[in-house]
Amino acid sequence: MKILRGTLFGGIAYFLIGWLVYGVLLYNFFAPMTNTCANRPEGEMIWWAMILSNLLIALFLTLFLKWSGARGIVDGLKTGALFGALFTATIDLSLFSMTTMYNSLVPVVLETLASAVVMAIVGMIIVLTWGRPKEI
Repeated sequence: MKILRGTLFGGIAYFLIGWLVYGVLLYNFFAPMTNTCANRPEGEMIWWAMILSNLLIALFLTLFLKWSGARGIVDGLKTGALFGALFTATIDLSLFSMTTMYNSLVPVVLETLASAVVMAIVGMIIVLTWGRPKEI
């Protein structure tokens, strides 16, 4: 049940927080540092794929939290931040090496930091959805 709750609530949280951070707060900041020519216009986004990707990253983080033994808010924050930083650095460095998406390493580093913050919050939310651990 923890996996299902974490995936559902984590996916919703990731979508909303990601939209706020990347789509609103940092959009104009990152725009000059990235090549956005491959981006779909907003009205042509494929929503089922966006929803599925958010649920899958939430499932991945939920499993990571469960396997790490996360039990409280601080565990969710720390583990989520580590997960977000490592995951994003992996993807962004790969894109930096093979595409013209990033103009320099600056957006890679900044996005890695932003992702650490976003995933820390999502990790905290996932752990909170689990409720209090049962005493044995």
